[in-house]
Amino acid sequence: MKLAVIGGGSTYTPELIDGVIKRHGRLLISHIHLIDIETTKLEIIARFAQRMIKAANVDITIDYGTDLRAGIRGSSFVVSQFRVGTQVARHRDELLGRKYNLVGQETVGVGGFAKALRTIPVALHIARTIVEEAPTAILLNFTNPAGLITQTIIQEVPELTTIGLCNVPWNTRIEIAEAMGVESSSVKFDYVGLNHLSWIRSVHIDGIDQSASAIAAFRGLTIEKGKPGDSPAWTQRSIDFLDAIPNYYLLYYYAEKEWINYQSNNPTRASEVMKIEEILIEKFKDETLVTKPEELMQRGGAYYSDSAAELMADIHNNAGTTHIVNTLNNGAVPGFPDDAVMEIPAVITSAGAQSIKTTAMRGDIDALVRTVKDFELLTIDAAVNGDEESALRALITNPIGPDIADARALWTDLKKENAGMIGAFND
Repeated sequence: MKLAVIGGGSTYTPELIDGVIKRHGRLLISHIHLIDIETTKLEIIARFAQRMIKAANVDITIDYGTDLRAGIRGSSFVVSQFRVGTQVARHRDELLGRKYNLVGQETVGVGGFAKALRTIPVALHIARTIVEEAPTAILLNFTNPAGLITQTIIQEVPELTTIGLCNVPWNTRIEIAEAMGVESSSVKFDYVGLNHLSWIRSVHIDGIDQSASAIAAFRGLTIEKGKPGDSPAWTQRSIDFLDAIPNYYLLYYYAEKEWINYQSNNPTRASEVMKIEEILIEKFKDETLVTKPEELMQRGGAYYSDSAAELMADIHNNAGTTHIVNTLNNGAVPGFPDDAVMEIPAVITSAGAQSIKTTAMRGDIDALVRTVKDFELLTIDAAVNGDEESALRALITNPIGPDIADARALWTDLKKENAGMIGAFND
């Protein structure tokens, strides 16, 4: 089998290579093609990947280049992990939020909106190219904002089998398992919501409901991590009030003022990541390095390799296992349209992901999810059709977006800062 990686020059790529190596007995990939437009980083990452493969003594060929069609052609799987505008655009997104006294973050609020507008045209071009060059391939979308981009591709290119994935559900399961002293494979979640907007309503361990103990364990983990000067964190009181294990990103909605205050006294996350990536690239240049360095855990995306590679292995083996992914609702969450992409448990087979039916969301959760899904759909309409009114309505619909009085000024700034990168709005 062939695996194509869009954004192969990303510092995430060694994580993915590591995951494929670990599962080579179950995931018989013989050819990995890394594709990127940043040729210098791409070559460094590709050569490091080749050393990893050689050291692991597995039979996998690593190719790389800038030719999208050649890289995709004949693939069984395509992993999307690209970033339009690099970390520089992310830095501007974060500063744009700060300028308007809003949360500045890359996947939610105005930052997620700007990134989506940059990403959607490229994502659709890639999706249509996959249909032409590898029509039976399955696209695993890790590109952020992952849920919104997955919604766009499924909606606009329905003939392509697309699954969105995120490392957060995987990480949370590992954290809860460790806190409870059990194997992560024994932990099952009643997980519901959207990407970066999700709640774990109950936890079963070996089939027994351990929700109260798991929520208490998560509360303990959160309190242990919190230190003076750190970014906003969950408190015992807030977790007890939610009566669920919340996705970390929910803090941007539930602790918006705290985040805005924190931002005013700290550098952007993009600037921090750029420094980490500089260190990683220097590490990857080392011809003696054959395993992923410890610094990779600081980059974010921990266990991405496991979530992505395990998903591919289970698709390849028609495993019938359950993964938490971004896929069509198809009746799983009552009250939401079948064609709404949600982050929910799904049965994984060679055909892709089939959502698992669950119960309706509690009123407060339901309301927030509906509002953010409406924001996503307005953003997609703006990006696909060049509809400026939809863009403005998306901004004021977002729960952590601008006031209506600021929307037009923010939109003008966003277009100026992203000139040439936002598709239909480039003119």
